[in-house]
Amino acid sequence: MRDMKRILKKIFPPFILSWYHFVLAFVAAAWYRFPSRDLTVIGVTGTNGKSTTVDMISRIFAEAGIATASLSSIRFQINEKEWRNTLKMTMPGPFFAQRFLRKAVNAGCTHAVTEVTSEGILQYRHRFIKFHTAVFTNLSPEHIERHGSFEHYRQAKGGLFQAAQQVHITNGDDKNSEYFLQFAAREKWIYGLKNSKSEIRNPKQIPNTKYQILNIENIQIERNGVEFFVKGTEFHLKLLGEFNAYNALAAICVGLSQNIPLETCKNALENIEKVPGRMELIIQKPFWVFVDYAFTPNALEKVYRTLKELQHIPNTKLVCVLGAAGGGRDKWKRPVLGRIAASYCDKIIVTNEDPYDENPTEIIEQVAEGAGEEAEKILDRREAIGKALHLAGSGDVVVITGKGSEDSIDVAGGKKIPWDDREVVREEFRKIHSQETV
Repeated sequence: MRDMKRILKKIFPPFILSWYHFVLAFVAAAWYRFPSRDLTVIGVTGTNGKSTTVDMISRIFAEAGIATASLSSIRFQINEKEWRNTLKMTMPGPFFAQRFLRKAVNAGCTHAVTEVTSEGILQYRHRFIKFHTAVFTNLSPEHIERHGSFEHYRQAKGGLFQAAQQVHITNGDDKNSEYFLQFAAREKWIYGLKNSKSEIRNPKQIPNTKYQILNIENIQIERNGVEFFVKGTEFHLKLLGEFNAYNALAAICVGLSQNIPLETCKNALENIEKVPGRMELIIQKPFWVFVDYAFTPNALEKVYRTLKELQHIPNTKLVCVLGAAGGGRDKWKRPVLGRIAASYCDKIIVTNEDPYDENPTEIIEQVAEGAGEEAEKILDRREAIGKALHLAGSGDVVVITGKGSEDSIDVAGGKKIPWDDREVVREEFRKIHSQETV
């Protein structure tokens, strides 16, 4: 499939491919009778945090008794039925998406929540979906080789805000928030940390638009989660990291914009034990092992910073296993990922991730170039994970990034090798330890 796409891009000029994607989106919507017209559709875009935010919004809706469907890179869900996303696509193609929305309508759903990617917008997968609400989480350099520049990448993300003209929800602490606030909407919610240095605290007013500003107050990052106040209500999340407080606040804004009480939002969010493959704790004793999806520089740094803060025991180590995806994807960031690891990790193991048709050894070398001479290079991902567990001592923290809850490693020729970082961690741990797993 990837080879076919490359061939088509070489044969046909860009405007032909654009028209092809546009027509495909229309045909898909028409075939399934424009199902989004019968739904309140919430789209979530940004570089990081989309899947977690979609999950949080869905849980808030469920807590409020709203029949909801959701699409994310983690899973698909229609009411109580859910199944794993094995497509390796954050935003599925138009026929899949429109069929899914039609099934949601037929199942009695009134709301749908979906991730919206820049690639999906370039290919018009968002067109002919009637978006009610657009949510912006954050933005950092990503897919630059695909878009040509960061500005073009940002413009692609803005396509969702052009499509959704009812409610816009924007992270006011992100330096790109002003760009997303320029789009017209009936109602705008701006969220962030109280006393943060955001420049968008008094936004330029757009006529006939209602503005709401929602802040987190008194945030506390704990070893077992994060605590904060919103409008005088205290929240205790079981999820780690300041970034999850931001994700939660975006979800709360969606809930409040749908007239869901703050207490209902609190109950839903506090009941989340974990988000699959997102800072997921796999082993707790004698050391901690986390699996996380982070594959962008910004996300990786946030994960490392959060885990460093957990190391309250003197002389404990942060052991990091990382790699980088192939297929010509953002080669610029490979040494950057390595440099970030070198800044935070006490022991670095660079390994294979999703090489596709690239030479995995060359990808590893490019990441290791930034990580420094002390980084260990192990091609076999299972071996790399096993080595990390051998290196960990009591109280240490091990983190395996890049794949999260994905179910395969993608290699040359379109071949998929069945895989799950979480299961591999458990299997390798059982080989060398007898302590209880989480």
